[in-house]
Amino acid sequence: MTGNATARPPGADPPAEISGLSLGPVRGGPPVLHDARLTVARGQVLGVVGRSGSGKSSLAYSLLGHVRPGLEVRSGTVRVAGLDPFDRADARWLRGRVVSFLGQDPASALNPALRIGTQIGEAVRLRSPARRAPEVRARVEELLLSVRLPADRAFRRRLPSQVSGGQAQRVALAVALAGRPALLVLDEPTSGLDMVLADRMRGLLAEVLSGGDRAALLVSHDPAWIASVAHEVVRLEGGRIAGAGKPGAPVPAPRSSAGFPTAGGPGPGRAPRTGPREAPSAGSREAPSAGPREAPCTGSRGAPRTGSGGELSVRGLDAAHGRVSVLHGISLTVPAGSCTAVVGPSGSGKTTLARCLAGLHRPARGSVEWREDGPEGGHGAPVQLVAQDARGALNPRESVRAALMRPLRRRHSAADAAREAARLLGLVSLDADVLARRPGELSGGQRQRVALARTLAAQPRVLVCDEITSALDRETAKGILALLGSLRRTLGVTVVMVTHDLTAAAHHAERVVVLDAGRVAEAGPVDRVLTAPEHPVTRALLTHADGVVLAEPDQRR
Repeated sequence: MTGNATARPPGADPPAEISGLSLGPVRGGPPVLHDARLTVARGQVLGVVGRSGSGKSSLAYSLLGHVRPGLEVRSGTVRVAGLDPFDRADARWLRGRVVSFLGQDPASALNPALRIGTQIGEAVRLRSPARRAPEVRARVEELLLSVRLPADRAFRRRLPSQVSGGQAQRVALAVALAGRPALLVLDEPTSGLDMVLADRMRGLLAEVLSGGDRAALLVSHDPAWIASVAHEVVRLEGGRIAGAGKPGAPVPAPRSSAGFPTAGGPGPGRAPRTGPREAPSAGSREAPSAGPREAPCTGSRGAPRTGSGGELSVRGLDAAHGRVSVLHGISLTVPAGSCTAVVGPSGSGKTTLARCLAGLHRPARGSVEWREDGPEGGHGAPVQLVAQDARGALNPRESVRAALMRPLRRRHSAADAAREAARLLGLVSLDADVLARRPGELSGGQRQRVALARTLAAQPRVLVCDEITSALDRETAKGILALLGSLRRTLGVTVVMVTHDLTAAAHHAERVVVLDAGRVAEAGPVDRVLTAPEHPVTRALLTHADGVVLAEPDQRR
């Protein structure tokens, strides 16, 4: 793809134009994005919706001249302010000054070794006319205040690890706004936040997008948010633009009868609309529905029976990152075969607790112990972590077969390991042809299933699932939760589900533990905690969840 040899300031060209763009695997195979065509006008917010793996992120990244490893541009053109972002000279001018990116993971946008003020200051120097130290400092303070963060010296000297997830995301937004870009590319910027912070972030981004002639391409799984801020919505299906329209009207869908939810449709925490489901993506088997009547993690009246009793016991757990204490005296018990949800605001210590349970973070004091009655099943690690970022958990250079064979070869011959790898893929509803693929060739839901299969290869008795559905669309997330329920029934595994989704906690767990500032704010059966909360943080989470509706006991079996 070639473009202008000489970078020039943006003129009267629209902020973004994509014409006939097709992307596909370097080694050949079906395209992940086919003949995409769209225009983002000045002052317009264009929403992009679709199931996981439909090509939304690939479309968004193309506006920055980027394709995922293993993919290539097969045809078409991309223009941002009249320039080609795939041309090296044009890209140097465009990135940060004309087009900026904000994704769902602030950790990938911020340098963990640089202080917050230094990072924003570097962006200001590179992307704006400010050069002298007082000018740069004034602009840094202005940016921090504009994203509702403190601008004092103490906050500017913090490292990214010393702020909460919501604060880190707002710092990343400040970096993205440093050059006053004409086009913002937003890829699920609120999916990793709890419901309270996600609401605040959505409000902040609405303010950023409402003023002036700044344009934006917004990728989101939240139809209510898309409907509230977008001027037009396009829906991707299998790498193709299946329809486009106004957010208040259904988007045409020539190959599917599932329409785009309108502004009055289901938002976060609301029950999803019933209707025909789209066909599963290639390589997947149809997962059972995860609606309220087929809850994957059954209620206390329908808990699966296991071959032996036992429990995961946590007593007086303290943990820290360096000198910063994160967890304080955490104690909880998770019975064998049960599902316990851990919820709380961003920065409350949920991920640190998950890593302590899996033995990946050494606690300062206290104990984590798996106690099992009778003979232990298998020889694997009792507790295994299924991480939120399946892409980061899998080696992009190796095939699914290689990822599964590594842990299996420790206990099996090559032939037996190959058969076990195919069996594990079947357990997570994937076909054997996925074995030859690499992570970049899989959809988000398929990658999460592969990560789960690799975890099962270690024969765990407890699965600690850390926000494993936060980056997935609603239907794919339902399938993953249904899969966890199936594993509980067939393997008798115990599940600790760390989540921001109170609806998932309400429908798929028997008990819930609410963390706040590293302490257990309250804990108990979901029927009590989510209907009669005693702690203010639980009430705040429920308020921003738009009222979680608990299933009746007979619906949660």
